[in-house]
Amino acid sequence: MTPVTPRVFVSHLSGVPVFDPNGDQVGRVRDLVAMLRVGGRPPRLLGMVVEVVSRRRIFLPMTRVTGVESGQVITTGVVNMRRFEQRPTERLVLGEFLDRRVRLVETDEEVTILDVAIQQLPARRDWEIDKYFVRKGRGGALRRKGETLTVEWSAVKGFSLEEHGQGAESLVATFEKLRPADVANALHHLTPKRRAEVAAALDDDRLADVLEELPEDDQVEIIGKLQEERAADVLEAMDPDDAADLLSELPEEDKERLLTLMRPGDAADVRRLMSYEERTAGGLMTTEPVILRPDATVADALARVRQSDLSPALAAQVYVCRSPDETPTGKYLGTVHFQRLLRDPPFTLVSSLLDSDLVPLPPDTPLSVVTSYLAAYNLVSVPVVDESGSLLGAVTVDDVLDHLLPEDWRETDFQGREGVLRDR
Repeated sequence: MTPVTPRVFVSHLSGVPVFDPNGDQVGRVRDLVAMLRVGGRPPRLLGMVVEVVSRRRIFLPMTRVTGVESGQVITTGVVNMRRFEQRPTERLVLGEFLDRRVRLVETDEEVTILDVAIQQLPARRDWEIDKYFVRKGRGGALRRKGETLTVEWSAVKGFSLEEHGQGAESLVATFEKLRPADVANALHHLTPKRRAEVAAALDDDRLADVLEELPEDDQVEIIGKLQEERAADVLEAMDPDDAADLLSELPEEDKERLLTLMRPGDAADVRRLMSYEERTAGGLMTTEPVILRPDATVADALARVRQSDLSPALAAQVYVCRSPDETPTGKYLGTVHFQRLLRDPPFTLVSSLLDSDLVPLPPDTPLSVVTSYLAAYNLVSVPVVDESGSLLGAVTVDDVLDHLLPEDWRETDFQGREGVLRDR
């Protein structure tokens, strides 16, 4: 039976403290940010507006919220301090939903929204607006007369994208159901003006995924039209190898300015990748494969590869290394493939399951050798190590294909897509 997640009314979240995993207070919730959607789907909750100690208001994505409990919000501890700026596709729940007059679908009776309930989807990190608490008749939240009732989000009309969405907002809502590659294809065929509008309206993680699928010219055009602080945030959200490829296309002055604005750890990864020749293992690799220490168990490994933000190629194996377990690591010990993880008991140490016959590649290995290596051993990923035996990263088959296919391969309209949206 699917567990039911608790429902939270947003009025109870206003002003509550936000804590990191260590119990230190980050700030207080001042509002919540939602996005309207097409096709009769409930509004999706994107995140929270949090006021930090300096009275700056920042955006906290719901993907970085690990707990919404009585009187507090718990985060992963990773907080971007860039000032919150509302985008065209976003709605402030406390500021724009509450005290709004709408109508009931069934009776067409006018009601006022007094509160909004949100709920996390079972087995997912997504949050949606679930119900409205409304008062019948005209008047705001302070009006005492009139029957109050709680209704499903679908029982109310007057606050949907179909009724109010225009331009880029409607496109972004439509894109939500598409894969990043399909969004990139649609974006590529828009006019530069509309492309910039849609890019500005997408959230950072979504835009990062889409940029990774776009041709270089489109990437440079879009990143160049973003505010510099936001451009740095989007680069941080991209895979380091894709961010390095994009930055390498920019003028030296712009490249250094954006790297300076990025978090030091992310910038260091990107700088390291940019130091290698483009068509080598070092230039192709990602610095964020799944890395475990020798004393980790099969259960630990399965928990890591189960993460939804991992690509299938990266989730196909884990790399076992001595500490430190971030690239460049301690000594690389070997690889454990996903199929092997499924065959052994959860308590088994990964160090006892190593495929140590798989010889890692040095970072200067040319693309042709990387390609032959993947094909010869039927692999989707290969480890890259330096002279001291430290793991630097991994080259995945999708990055190799990007460099083998013709330059215009992204123009292909694959059968089964939901249609290519073109600007008229």
